[in-house]
Amino acid sequence: MNQGKMIIFSAPSGAGKTTIVKYLMEGSLPVEFSISATSRKKRNNEVHGKDYYFLQPAEFREKIEQDEFIEWEEVYPETYYGTLKSEIERIWQNGNHVIFDVDVQGGLNLMKKFPGNTLSIFVKPPSIEELKKRLEKRSTDPPEKIKERVAKAAYELNYSKEFDRVLINDELDHALKEAKSILENFINE
Repeated sequence: MNQGKMIIFSAPSGAGKTTIVKYLMEGSLPVEFSISATSRKKRNNEVHGKDYYFLQPAEFREKIEQDEFIEWEEVYPETYYGTLKSEIERIWQNGNHVIFDVDVQGGLNLMKKFPGNTLSIFVKPPSIEELKKRLEKRSTDPPEKIKERVAKAAYELNYSKEFDRVLINDELDHALKEAKSILENFINE
């Protein structure tokens, strides 16, 4: 199989990585989104097979046992996220490069498994306070979940130096243009 390149976008929850990745997917770059699998509940606007492959926790654990994941993580108790091997193979068979939108631990795991031909980008919020505001504005989580996410984000920010590039998302238009430029340069190397 012809192996393409991999572009990993990681960030704490609420930093804006999904917004940046969606913008890049709308352009003309030869990239295709790696749809992650998760055992978390589907949000109102999400679609199975487009945003995530939504699995029951038992189904997720079964796929782990059958070695169907490149990487996986139990991010919160009974809440798993992972990258299916079949998803990467599908994208490369289409002749595209894989773009990932994964949490920080998932990004670190992918970098270890695919050290060559991979670009890792850490999307950083301008501050923890701004991140908390973004999570509250989203209105998808109760206050105790937001507190948990903010605490996890403060810890995850320590890993930004492990990534090839750090993209600070303080002004969205600027971050989008910078992300596109980084990707174009990497793909054309």
